[in-house]
Amino acid sequence: MSKNNSHVFFNLVSLGKRQFHCFFVLFIMAMASFNVSASPNEQTKIKQIAQLAEYVGVDYVAAVGNGEILDPDEYQEMTEFSHVIIEQAGQLSSQTNEFDTVKAQAKALHTAIANKASVADVRAASSALRESLLTFMPQLSLPTSLLPVEQTKALFATNCSMCHGPSGQGDGPLAKNLSPEPTNFTDEERATNRSLMGLFDAVSNGIDDTPMVAFTQFNEQQRWSLAFYVGSLAFKDVQKPQNVEQNITASQIVNLNPAQLSAGQSEAQAHYVKWLRGNPEQLFSANKNPITVTRTQLLAAQAAHAKGNYSQASDLSISAYLDGFELVENNLNAYDETLRKNIEVQLMNLRQTFKNEKDTAVVAEKVSAALTQLAKADSMLNETKLTDGALLSASLIILLREGLEALLVIIALMTVLIKTKRQDALKYVHIGWVTALIAGGLTWAAAQTLIEISGASREVMEGAGALFAAVILLYVGVWMHSKTSAQQWQKYIKDNIDKRLESGTLWGLAGLSFIAVYREVFETVLFYQSLLTQSSPAQYSSIASGFAIAVAILAIITWVLIKYSIKLPVAKFFAITTYLLFALSFVLMGKAIIALQEADIIGIAPLPMSFDIAWLGIKSTWQGIVAQVCVFAIFSFYILKSKSQN
Repeated sequence: MSKNNSHVFFNLVSLGKRQFHCFFVLFIMAMASFNVSASPNEQTKIKQIAQLAEYVGVDYVAAVGNGEILDPDEYQEMTEFSHVIIEQAGQLSSQTNEFDTVKAQAKALHTAIANKASVADVRAASSALRESLLTFMPQLSLPTSLLPVEQTKALFATNCSMCHGPSGQGDGPLAKNLSPEPTNFTDEERATNRSLMGLFDAVSNGIDDTPMVAFTQFNEQQRWSLAFYVGSLAFKDVQKPQNVEQNITASQIVNLNPAQLSAGQSEAQAHYVKWLRGNPEQLFSANKNPITVTRTQLLAAQAAHAKGNYSQASDLSISAYLDGFELVENNLNAYDETLRKNIEVQLMNLRQTFKNEKDTAVVAEKVSAALTQLAKADSMLNETKLTDGALLSASLIILLREGLEALLVIIALMTVLIKTKRQDALKYVHIGWVTALIAGGLTWAAAQTLIEISGASREVMEGAGALFAAVILLYVGVWMHSKTSAQQWQKYIKDNIDKRLESGTLWGLAGLSFIAVYREVFETVLFYQSLLTQSSPAQYSSIASGFAIAVAILAIITWVLIKYSIKLPVAKFFAITTYLLFALSFVLMGKAIIALQEADIIGIAPLPMSFDIAWLGIKSTWQGIVAQVCVFAIFSFYILKSKSQN
């Protein structure tokens, strides 16, 4: 190895600073979790088009009836709105054909209004346009909880009742002097064609050319609470239906109006949609059953597929696994590992089925098979509660499994610095892992209270972190392998021991330490959250005991590794650590590919045979195997090269 490569470790860590910044950009993008195909200016136009299309769908009934104009002023407004919709749609990007459908649907809506089409036809055109626009709109950060009903009522009474009336009927003291008149939120026909997203947007941004102002003084939870509250007023008297499949998600109830959600459904299902709008607190229960989330998302995916929305169906099927089933995999393993593997394979295959299979009968058959397996898993998890011993073991294994990977990386960094007599740089490694622990806790707290982090975003973050760490460790392993002889080591010391690390290199160390630990911390807290939801409060002490024992074991491993690795002769230490780093790189590369496949960033091409060795990051897909074979090939190349030079 040349002189330039002899200090590749420190150069690499310096490079880590730039890579660390790139990782954070990727992480922030993943946390934002929205479709970026539309520019910010286009997203504004898209939201305006969607808002106007919804108003047309709601108010057209007052403008036209039986092909005749009922109210000239209302009809003029509908005509003006349709012109604005076409104008705004025409300004969307023409470089690609992604907006062609939106533009065609905007023209169809305009033509329907110009021809004084029926209310049903105009509403159908309006709904079709809004559904297409949803593909390009940034996903709203849905609330994890609403304000208590009494607080929301007080907020409405203080800020909204002067116009909309104390009961939301549009009959407040100021109503007669306003044009247009305030909305009557108790009008069921109007509410059936009004989405909660539209109501939230009106509260947040106001409505142009109307007395409705933006309530920017409210925080996001207050605005969501108001939107859900006024959206519920028309359906408060709807009784809870019995024996109806509860397959509506918070995202669907927000983005789609009751008319859209009920289209093509049974009368009982339409009744359930109205009841859910009138009782939105059902969507925000403290502990959602992950199996229920999986079932709900699969059924929503099947419904989207039936309408020809194949991409949306695939996205929902991805969510079914990442936001649901993945969170109970550890628990289900305690009962039936084979069942867990079968369901995982089914869910992975379904995403391709939703994306590529056009036959709804084939899709229905595969969804039904998956639901049957999920029902079996749900019964297992709910009817036979985990024993205290099983909970303790699960808690212990989760922390040991996730913590050991991060620990080995940190110990390797620390011992290399100690061996190179750069103890002054150790504090930067400590800064990295301590910051990762704090950031992991804060991110988890934010996910519970402030924002909704999708499973796909989580997997992208974890996959990117694992991929970065795997490449870094592979590179460091190559460097360490070149120092396994005493002569090479003495030359390295002579050339580099008196050189000071630059500031960028030191913070690069902190960055690598942060990344190695953060991805494990965040995954760990998610698994513990799932474990808590599957246990009773009386069993929390068992989970805590497992956690404490795992911490003690990790502390002992840390002490042993530090004490004995420092005492090893330099050549032997570097030889052992080289193999350790290559092994970690091999495992992390496999886990990176798996995470990115689960997030649908990398495709899935299964091998002829099925196998899964979780602790090695090995899964039976060509992408994962090829990536890990590449790591092994690089390792083997440098081993053989070294032997040939000796």
